[in-house]
Amino acid sequence: MTHEELALQYFTNGANCAQAVVMAFHEELGMDEKTAARLASSFGGGIGRLREVCGAVSGMMMVYGYLKGYDDLNDPDAKKAHYENVQALANAFREENGSIICRELLSLKKNENSDPTPTPRTTAAFHARPCFGFVATAARLLDEKLKTE
Repeated sequence: MTHEELALQYFTNGANCAQAVVMAFHEELGMDEKTAARLASSFGGGIGRLREVCGAVSGMMMVYGYLKGYDDLNDPDAKKAHYENVQALANAFREENGSIICRELLSLKKNENSDPTPTPRTTAAFHARPCFGFVATAARLLDEKLKTE
C-alpha cells in the first residue's frame, strides 16, 4: 500500500488531516501508530480547527523535518537548505491546490467555522469538503520529494 493510500485510510478511519499524513509514515519515523497520532493531533483543521496552515501540510512538514531536518543549531547552511526544501514542498502543494491555508482551501472567512468541535465523520462530510484530496496530495508530494533525495 502506498503512503497516499495509507493516509487516506487513516483519514477515513477518523484521523485528522495531519494525523493521517504522519501516521502513513509512522514506520519510516520509527514510531508506532499511537505515537504518530499523538504527535500530529494538535494540527488538524489548520491547527486545532483555527483554519490556519492546512493540517495535511503540517503533517507533511513534520515527517519531512523528522526524516530530513537539521539538528546542528549553529549551521546556517543546513538550516537554509532545509528551508529551501520545505518551501519547495509548500509551493508544490500550493500549485496543486491554490493555497496552504486551511480556511482558504475550504473557502471560509477568517474565524468562520473555527469551533473546536470536530466535524462528524460521515460520507456526506467527506464529499462536502476537499480535505480527503489534500491528505492524498500531501502524502504523495512527500513521497515524491523523499524519493529524489
